[in-house]
Amino acid sequence: MKLSAYRKKRNFDATPEPKGRVGSAAKDSDTLAYAMQKHMATRLHYDLRLEWRGVLLSWAIPRGPSLDPAVKRLAVQTEDHPLQYGDFEGVIPAGEYGAGTVLLWDHGTWQPENLNADGSLTEREIKFALHGKKLQGSWVLVHTRGMNGSGHRSTWLLIKQRDQYASTEDITLQEPRSVVSRRLLAEIARDGGADPARASMGDPPGKVPRTAKVKPARERSKSRRRA
Repeated sequence: MKLSAYRKKRNFDATPEPKGRVGSAAKDSDTLAYAMQKHMATRLHYDLRLEWRGVLLSWAIPRGPSLDPAVKRLAVQTEDHPLQYGDFEGVIPAGEYGAGTVLLWDHGTWQPENLNADGSLTEREIKFALHGKKLQGSWVLVHTRGMNGSGHRSTWLLIKQRDQYASTEDITLQEPRSVVSRRLLAEIARDGGADPARASMGDPPGKVPRTAKVKPARERSKSRRRA
């Protein structure tokens, strides 16, 4: 597995994202890294990342994960990312690929539940267990026959399996903050010199502190004229 597609899309003189490198394959499945990032780019989505053979296999999940086994969430496979990306949180500058605010929503480890994990990838059904701070228990990624219209990327469904961690509660609303910095998207944008108002569109209503918000440009202009 290579990172050529990942690197080709990014200007590392401009973006704070890690250039990274292909790492050594984990010797023990108990140490495979897992991360879920919340990304307010053109549209809000969540990025699922699972370590495998020295890189992070990646899927973009437009509506985020659901703990309800009856709910199937679209997961669009994206390019492999470096292992270092699993720690990334910050602002991707305007004009760069994926421009917007990234929040590290969850992290931990994962384990393939199939004895032949490589075979599962080939057969397009990956059953796995998550050991995160927010997401735990058994999950499955099932490949679909359809293709996503953007770049013809392969599409999957992310489904929670029935176990003690299944629930009908919306964990994305219950747990909107970063697992490492405890910030919301608006706060990360503010601290990174970006537009908090834009980033706050990805935060649950009523959760954003007033200090993390800015007035729309029209209101700021009116305030200056009154002064």
